[in-house]
Amino acid sequence: MQNTSRLLMIRPVNFGFNAETAVNNAFQKNTGEDVQLKALSEFTFFVDLLRENKVEVTVIEDSVHPSTPDSIFPNNWISFHADGRVILYPMFAVNRRMERKATVLNVVQQLFSISEIIDLTAAEKDNLFLEGTGSMVLNREKNIAYACLSSRTDKELFNHFCSLLNYSGVTFRAADKSGFDIYHTNVMMCIAKTFAVVCLESVGNPLEKEVLINSIENTQKEIIEITIDQLNHFAGNMLQVQNEEGELLLVMSSQAYMSLTAEQIEKLEKHNRIIHSSLDHIETTGGGSARCMMAEIFLQKK
Repeated sequence: MQNTSRLLMIRPVNFGFNAETAVNNAFQKNTGEDVQLKALSEFTFFVDLLRENKVEVTVIEDSVHPSTPDSIFPNNWISFHADGRVILYPMFAVNRRMERKATVLNVVQQLFSISEIIDLTAAEKDNLFLEGTGSMVLNREKNIAYACLSSRTDKELFNHFCSLLNYSGVTFRAADKSGFDIYHTNVMMCIAKTFAVVCLESVGNPLEKEVLINSIENTQKEIIEITIDQLNHFAGNMLQVQNEEGELLLVMSSQAYMSLTAEQIEKLEKHNRIIHSSLDHIETTGGGSARCMMAEIFLQKK
């Protein structure tokens, strides 16, 4: 199953600019503002939009201590799988490792059935990182994982993940216009049920680009290309979900939506309905967007 109607989201209490992640996240900007209240407002509107569209959202409030300015992006440290397994991931920024709070897992365990927790975080001691479904974009129906390699996405750890979950892996390098590695795969591509949004322009190696295109096309998905300029507006940071009535929805930020052309929107709307919400302050300060805020829950309800 590619899509779920159940999401985990973390309500921020201390959202702000994180200097530890900014060293390799070109999207972040330190405006000097206290953005917690603005981020909380954007978060609340976003959750309300999802719920109005009959998507089930489990919201857990972050704790004040320890301070975790990026807790609003839980998909980087945890993932939930249909076989009951939960995976904990090694994080690049030391202060992001504190997001792995027992309170979050306790709530999930109360509501859903977990068969096993796989902890990959020991790799942090060797400075090796794999930041969940930020580092990887998954074709869950065909068991294919895509990863653009970077300081936050180690190839050996990625291969280990693929081995654990019986996925085949496709790796490549992707860079922005300045030649800097794109820090997370989920800002340059999105895999949905019948299509893939991907910034092929960012993949510089012709052979890697060909392998990526062939892999997507071999799964009978339409490729909808975005440009690097659109990527910079978070147009790659989308997630397709299924609501409680079985309707497919493509979720993104309003900035991402506004960056799309009429032709791209028409192509996307042939596959699903689009919903979007303004996340400007979260995007500017945190360097992540709509997809980063949603951890998909494929576990069975108790």
